[in-house]
Order: sequence, then C-alpha cells, then structure tokens
Amino acid sequence: MTELYDVAIIGGGPVGMFTAFYAGLRDTKAVLVESLATLGGQVTSLYPEKKILDVAGFTGIKGSALIDSLDEQMKLFPIDIKTSTTVTNVTKTNDLFTVTINNGSSFQAKTIIITTGKGSFEPRKMQVSGVDQLVGQGIHYFVTNKHDFDNHDIAIAGGGDSAIDMATMLNEFTHSTRIIHRRDQFRAMEQSVKQLSQSSVIKETPKKVSQIEKQSDGKLKITLAQVKNDQVTNDICVDDLIINYGFISENKIVHGWDIQPENEGQAFSVDQAMQTTIPGVFAIGDASHYEGKADLIAVGFGEAPTAVNAAIRFFDPQRRGPGHSSSMVIQDGKPI
Repeated sequence: MTELYDVAIIGGGPVGMFTAFYAGLRDTKAVLVESLATLGGQVTSLYPEKKILDVAGFTGIKGSALIDSLDEQMKLFPIDIKTSTTVTNVTKTNDLFTVTINNGSSFQAKTIIITTGKGSFEPRKMQVSGVDQLVGQGIHYFVTNKHDFDNHDIAIAGGGDSAIDMATMLNEFTHSTRIIHRRDQFRAMEQSVKQLSQSSVIKETPKKVSQIEKQSDGKLKITLAQVKNDQVTNDICVDDLIINYGFISENKIVHGWDIQPENEGQAFSVDQAMQTTIPGVFAIGDASHYEGKADLIAVGFGEAPTAVNAAIRFFDPQRRGPGHSSSMVIQDGKPI
C-alpha cells in the first residue's frame, strides 16, 4: 500500500528541518526528503565550523551546533526522514501528489513544501593555472575543522560575508591570516566588516591571485597583482589558501518534475501563504521568491510556520488554527 503523508518536505537543510519540526508540532504526518547522506544542507557540507549570526536568540552559533539542535528538536516527533533520496518526479492526480524517488518507489502526499534552497551546489573555482592540482595540498574550498589551521599562515580569497567571517574566526587559531579581495570595499554585513578591521587580519586589497607555486618546504608561494595594474605584484608565502568565492547552485532536479511552478530565477514565486502557482505546493527559504525577499536562514525559519499552517488549511479547511506554542505540551511525540 502506498504511504500517504499530510505534508512532504523536500530538502533537508536547516529550513527543511525546522519545517519538519513545526509540522510535527501541528500533529501532521510528515516526511522529510534529502538527497545528501546527512541532513543540514550547505551548513553541514560547506561551513559546519562557521558561526551563523542571523538566528534569533544566539549571538553566534556554530553551523554544526545549529544542525545538531535542529535534529534534536525534530526527534520530539515521529517524522519520517529519508536521506540519500532524490525526488525524481512529482505529479498531481486529483487532490494528491505522487512523489517518485531515485530507487523507483513512490509515496503520496496531500501537500508539498519545497525547501531545497537554490538546489545542488558547488564552489566557484579560482581561474588560476595549477589551482585544481593543489586542492587538498594546501588549497581548500571547504573548512570542516577549524583546528586544521592551528598555528598556520593562511590566506583567504574572497570579499563577501562568508570570507570575512571565515577570516575573523580562523584568525583566533592561526599564526597569521590574510584576506585577498579585488576591491577596496568588502561586500559583507557592516558589523562583520567592522570586526575584521579591528582584528589583526592582514588585508591584501585591491588585489587578485595571479600565480601559485608549491614550494619545496610545502608552503604556497602566491603572487598577488594589483587589480588596476597587474604589473605591480607582491609575493606572500602561506601554508594554506582558502578560496571563498561563493557557490554555483542549480535546481536541475526540480526542472525534471511534471509539476512546474512559476519561478523567478532559481526560486519559485509565492504568495503571502508561501504557496506557489500550483495549489498545494509551497516553497520557503532560498527556494522561494517575493518582492523584498532576503535570503537568510532566519527568514526561512519564519516562513516555515506560515507554509505548514497554510498546507493544513489546504487539505483540512475546517481544522482549527494553531495556538501559542508556549501553551502546548508534548507527550509521547504528540502535542496536547
């Protein structure tokens, strides 16, 4: 017999995890589907050591700690979690959606909430000769353990929020830290830029990496060129170069589904209830778009209850709306 869920949540990043928890809080039968082997999305895969600053109630919480807390929160309810599972198709017949997954099996759901972010992701590569051959030999696109850089001389290439936060975080453990950016001004939160300016991080601006050589002692000799005059150069020697140019993402899987909500770029257009142009299909977090949208984890967390409550109204219009969570009691995995 085909399993039937009230809500199918597609995407197991932090927003998807919180959506699953809230669906449990509303006593719905929910399934959470994630294509990767573990939950947490980009936070787990790309920056588990990075401090996340936009979660209410925390002055800064490490990415891995946030995911652990979300996982513990979800375990309060019997959420069906499917990891290493790719949704290959979603079709709609009458009032039900059929979700087909990569092993050929399928299940049904009354509603769908898409929390895939911008889809699959990979780092933007540095276009300098020899870089690819040195990945893992001093050149890194990901930082999974900050203590790998204890007492090292490091350089970080990039000028956005992630690069700046990485520089200030690792600077507490390294022997020296440099940040390389092609502009005079950094493209990051004002407070992050202020923290960087007050630190001992050395700023190499406005410069670009023009050449990298592996030295006999294992260090990397990096030639930096002035952006406006690449004949003006200087060399630095570091143990590690962390490239942080952001990520390229693409929702290729969603594009293969039978249902095709209208989109704006790589995100789905939604109304005030976070519903897409297909009734019963909702999108939140980086997977959704509306005027004035800010792509922050905090925004996705706020959108989750809106989508779940709207989904419940969709399949059960007579159901009473939620009360304040502070008045709820959880017993045996159910809110009472």
